[in-house]
Amino acid sequence: MASLRNLKKDIDYLVEEVVTDCYLSIYFHSEKKEAIVKVMEKAVDLRNSLVERANRPAEKHNPSLVKKHYAQLRRDMFAGIDQLFVELSELNK
Repeated sequence: MASLRNLKKDIDYLVEEVVTDCYLSIYFHSEKKEAIVKVMEKAVDLRNSLVERANRPAEKHNPSLVKKHYAQLRRDMFAGIDQLFVELSELNK
């Protein structure tokens, strides 16, 4: 299992990529600024919820459940980031 520190770095990196793309979208599509800012807010909310879940696993004393918790967290992270990129892509069409 990867370290908790690396997991948090992955979360921050992926959310940073979404926010950077949002800033670029605002630069090129300033008329859609409000909708793009909402995507940025969703990205920050996703980051906060993922870090909160990473800091508090459900069962600390059962290694099997802890491993499942972090595996689910990673799946949720990738699904959430993918959804944010899809929303941003729809706004930029």
